[in-house]
Amino acid sequence: MDQNFHQAEYDQPHPERTRAILKAHPEVRQLMGKNPYTAFIMLFVLTLQVSLAYGMGKLGFHYWWVSMIVAYCVGAFANHCMYVIIHDAAHNMVFTSKSWNKMVGILADLPNLVPGAMGFNVYHLKHHAHQGDYDFDADIAGHWEARFIGNKWYGKAFWLLFFPVFQVTRPPRLKAIKLFNQWTFLNLFFAIAFDTAIVYFCGWAGLVYLVFSFFFSIGLHPVGARWIQEHYTYDMDQETASYYGPVNIVALNVGYHNEHHDFPSIPWNNLPKLRAMAPEYYDTLKYHTSWSKLLLAFLFDERYSLYSRVERVNKGKVSVDRANKAA
Repeated sequence: MDQNFHQAEYDQPHPERTRAILKAHPEVRQLMGKNPYTAFIMLFVLTLQVSLAYGMGKLGFHYWWVSMIVAYCVGAFANHCMYVIIHDAAHNMVFTSKSWNKMVGILADLPNLVPGAMGFNVYHLKHHAHQGDYDFDADIAGHWEARFIGNKWYGKAFWLLFFPVFQVTRPPRLKAIKLFNQWTFLNLFFAIAFDTAIVYFCGWAGLVYLVFSFFFSIGLHPVGARWIQEHYTYDMDQETASYYGPVNIVALNVGYHNEHHDFPSIPWNNLPKLRAMAPEYYDTLKYHTSWSKLLLAFLFDERYSLYSRVERVNKGKVSVDRANKAA
């Protein structure tokens, strides 16, 4: 197993490709904007998850295995969809008002039970601006984390199962990051109020259903392979990859990751249009068509470890912020 990330002296590929696409296809600018309908999807998914939690609560603890199956087959996809909505809200692509976008993120965060949307707002934007920079990019695992997990299937399965826990350990190492503000505490307040309401109206069995949904949505589940697809690779010639499979329908096109990094101001519904407008830039890149296949490859191919990604050596040459200004 590698004992360090791949050290790259070159800049991340996205700003340069952004400029090239804008020069070749200026009509791409028409795809940028807001998608307020995302808020309606958020309300639908929230209603779905609360309804299922209520139903699981009525069944009671004796049917915990039913709750687990429903969470794996439905709840994981629902909660994962909410993560994508949190993501788009972090980029202010739902409403024009930043405050309204933050409220969308907070409401989308409710089925996750723990307040993470406002923290994600901060470190995700840093991930775009400083992709591969260990001191600023929380998407990169800590060295202790990578060494602890190793490259054996059981270690990687454990990592995916408890992925939310490992993520929480990363922000403290980051520089120039301020995670706590009034929105963070509002996020916490809404989470506590929602969790309390779920226990009161749906019972503890209803809460357990949401716990299952939460862990499956970003862990040991096909949608959990999204985290591998985005930047994990043992082919260091391409550090970002997209996914063009059918789950994009319920994952709000989050698989279009190269497209998103190139144009963070294009909402999820327009990302396939971006690929169609500039096929010469995207069809030549490697991509995935199955999250399930990638999940199995990550687990059982010992070439994959948490070190299977690029770390920038010369940091901060060109940021996505500058690319956005050019856009």
